[in-house]
Amino acid sequence: MDAAPAKEKKPMPLRVQILMYDGVEEQDAIGPRDVFGHAVQAGGQVETTLVRPSAPGEVTCFFGTKVMVPAAWEPTDADLLIVPGGGDQLIKDPDVLRDLVRAQQAGVTVAGVCTGVLVLSAAGLTNGRPCTTHHLAKADLAAQGGMVVDARVVDDGNLVTAGGVTSGIDLALWMVTRECGAAVAAGVESIMEYEQRGVVWRSS
Repeated sequence: MDAAPAKEKKPMPLRVQILMYDGVEEQDAIGPRDVFGHAVQAGGQVETTLVRPSAPGEVTCFFGTKVMVPAAWEPTDADLLIVPGGGDQLIKDPDVLRDLVRAQQAGVTVAGVCTGVLVLSAAGLTNGRPCTTHHLAKADLAAQGGMVVDARVVDDGNLVTAGGVTSGIDLALWMVTRECGAAVAAGVESIMEYEQRGVVWRSS
């Protein structure tokens, strides 16, 4: 008797969380959100959720834009966490810093955009590791123990960092390339009429 053919498993979607908070810089968060949203249109398997520490609710962004965030942040419930910049509120929040460490230890790739990288630094995640941030904050990042690289995006495995503001788009495009393939990333570029800028520095 012939065995029944094995069912083909569907690829698991890339689960992305974008951490929102009062003072978050609009472009730092929405640039990556756009990329991951268009990745679905381009054939990628991506699920993106805006999350807020502690509880769902409204946040007021750096330039006054109000965003309703639908979900509370569960640090281990993602494959990729994006931490946008825009303020130092998270740096002063010990619960957030502890949860960033917990997320990375659980296998989540933690990514920082612009001064969001300084939040990762405050959690100890960039100490002794290749990283980058906004050009005005690079000296601070280095003084805190980061191995600062002059690149738009720096990929050190489970730690990915990007320079200032618009580089969040490039970080997200790189992560789509890394996790979903170059064809999906090229599709996103076509939809957005945007070409990824700068070199992605990767650790060997």
